[in-house]
Amino acid sequence: MTTETTVTPKSAAPPATPRQVLPMGQKIAYGIGQLGNSMFPAALGVFMVVLVQGLGMPPLLWGIVFFLPRVWDAVIDPLMGFITDNTRSRYGRRKPYIVVGAVLAGLSYIAMWQLNPANGVMHNFIYFTVLSLVFYTALTVFAAPYVAMGYEMSQDFHERTRLMAVSQWIGQWAWVICPWFWVLIYDPKLYPSPDAAARNLAIWVGLGCTLMAIVPGFFVDSPSSLDDKNLKSLSPGNVGSNLKNLFSGFKESFANKPFRKLCMATFLVFNTFNCIAAFSFFIIVHHMFGGNPGNAGTWPAWNGSIGALCTCFLVLPAVTFMSQRVGKKAAFIISQAISIIGYSLFWFCFVPGKPALMFIPLPFFAFGIGGLFTLMMSMTADVCDLDELNTGARREGIFGAIYWWMVKFGLAFAGLFSGLVMKAVHFDANASTQVAGAITGIRIAYTVLPIVGTLLAIAVMWNYDLSEEKSKEVRRKIEERKALAGA
Repeated sequence: MTTETTVTPKSAAPPATPRQVLPMGQKIAYGIGQLGNSMFPAALGVFMVVLVQGLGMPPLLWGIVFFLPRVWDAVIDPLMGFITDNTRSRYGRRKPYIVVGAVLAGLSYIAMWQLNPANGVMHNFIYFTVLSLVFYTALTVFAAPYVAMGYEMSQDFHERTRLMAVSQWIGQWAWVICPWFWVLIYDPKLYPSPDAAARNLAIWVGLGCTLMAIVPGFFVDSPSSLDDKNLKSLSPGNVGSNLKNLFSGFKESFANKPFRKLCMATFLVFNTFNCIAAFSFFIIVHHMFGGNPGNAGTWPAWNGSIGALCTCFLVLPAVTFMSQRVGKKAAFIISQAISIIGYSLFWFCFVPGKPALMFIPLPFFAFGIGGLFTLMMSMTADVCDLDELNTGARREGIFGAIYWWMVKFGLAFAGLFSGLVMKAVHFDANASTQVAGAITGIRIAYTVLPIVGTLLAIAVMWNYDLSEEKSKEVRRKIEERKALAGA
């Protein structure tokens, strides 16, 4: 089945699709869901340090608890995408799962962090791994329909980018807030130990994320799908045929060349970044402050928060502007090239005794991840139009699931690779003094790995061809076909 569309001139083209400018209230409601969606991984990234620095989990086990749940998460994502694409409900295809998944994710997050060092390392490892599987299952029930909801909220090429920019702007505040959990966790005046802090803070994170994540399920407009004749039946008797349809849809979606480029580029940028994401805390504490988290004070939190604020007030407006002036592909390449400057500067700006220098790379560094999902989610919505033209079906759920399947599957390996890097350089997060070369090895990985991933992603996207003109032509053909079918 072809995945390319040839744009041919017409002597009497039908009128273009309306802009479909979304009310700001709808964008904000969707964005609040993104804040809940972002708070879970942002908080988890901070809390995961407690497993090593507070509960004494060896780096290899730490890598495994990163790896296994995310592999499971990646496996069930396409299944949840198929289910939400074919759900008949008076509330639409997405809302019921968003609400149920948000509640279950919040409760399982709370349970997951009820760890105590008195239970022993292996007990905590098994307990955390099992509860992580439950948490990631619930998060998929929420996230797959939530992402698909964003793809179908507008049919306008640039309005999609503006929607994603608003949602990413709101969601980015998770990365402003969560670094301060480091300060709370290691403040002896508040908590007697890091594990005690994690047990308590997890309750507030779980409840807060749930309240934010359910907002789109109540306030974003979603038409009823009760009478949609194009949906597959999800009855138990159709399990076999639905599995066949699922695998067929997976194959067709990933055969879409523009979509495949989006997945590959995201995999490279996001997952090489996540290989080294936790290393910033270790570099600040062990390289700049002699291995004592207390001496590091609030500097790790400021590092994370300032980077997120740069994304909110510099990157997202700049990327949205570039996208509307030079196109989405060019905006992606420019933003990723800027991020390479930031990664390079980190080598020179993590200086013992001069912690303020580490803020210099942040405005450049923030363009990498800050612009990635705004552009990629907007471009995925364009790809869904191309798929509809070629197949006649709207499959936002399966496209969103496959996209995030690539992200999460890579993230699983990123977590495992983080543990392997620490093991290879003989880094011990619980030691006050590191062996010779350990910190240097961590710092080299922190700079080199994301630069290599970013350069490869730029190469992948260089020939991406679903431009604004082509997307508008695709949309016009879809509307023309619907008008003929209606007539």
